[in-house]
Amino acid sequence: MDRFDTIALVGFLSLVGATVLFDLEALFLSAALGGFVLSLALWRFYAGEVWEGLGWLAWVGAAVLMAVGIEGRPLLIVAFLGALLVGVALQFGGRFDLLPDVWREGAE
Repeated sequence: MDRFDTIALVGFLSLVGATVLFDLEALFLSAALGGFVLSLALWRFYAGEVWEGLGWLAWVGAAVLMAVGIEGRPLLIVAFLGALLVGVALQFGGRFDLLPDVWREGAE
């Protein structure tokens, strides 16, 4: 776990804590989560970890779907779960070098 992972964990726990303590609206929570995850994605892109950045961007899509409201809408539920799954796959694929490094010049 590096510094970035620690910041992401603290940020997610802070959002969950704020939601429990202040009884925030779902729309506000979705917007806060989407903004936080977007900042994580940009931070990963800036660090050169493009696969992880794309994974975080997939989670931005999941946060947007949460803001739209997925209750009782099967297609949006599938899209939400798909965005979460794609995000996790890209995160782990980039972190464990399972995906090719096509973003840097001279990479294998």
